[in-house]
Amino acid sequence: MILTPLFVIFLIVVFLLVWAFTNTIDKRKWLSFLISIVLTPIVYFYVFYPLINIFSSYHHEKHFDVEAWETKPSLRYEMSNEITQEQMFKGKTKSEVKAVLGKSEWYGWDDSIKANSPNKWNYNLGYKPGAFNLTQECLELEFKNDKVVSVKQYQLETKFEEAP
Repeated sequence: MILTPLFVIFLIVVFLLVWAFTNTIDKRKWLSFLISIVLTPIVYFYVFYPLINIFSSYHHEKHFDVEAWETKPSLRYEMSNEITQEQMFKGKTKSEVKAVLGKSEWYGWDDSIKANSPNKWNYNLGYKPGAFNLTQECLELEFKNDKVVSVKQYQLETKFEEAP
């Protein structure tokens, strides 16, 4: 475990909350202090930390890996920052992209032709973890003259239809 300033601050906050709670049960300060010392790590790792993970938008990031891209499509969002920030595929041809990412999952909409364009390849990246997250992450590669000119990531809102 790495002791970072934020981790220490969170532990102090949890300790103070546990100590304030135990003081409401028993007025003996030394007993409340001992109980708080014992309960703080338990409350931190089994209550506080899981709640932070549920309600924050943080997710693990991984380096791009072709095998992981193919075998775990629901975890592609972990590699998306590297793809978009470094523009990994910019300048690559359609055949080079297809060899690495596979066939496009769908074509993107092009207003100039009022149709889905075979020059806008889209891939599903999955859902980032978090409570109440209903947005699907997507990756779009735009081609001109058979070369990638832009790589962008966007979100699609998940819509649920009512059963008839």
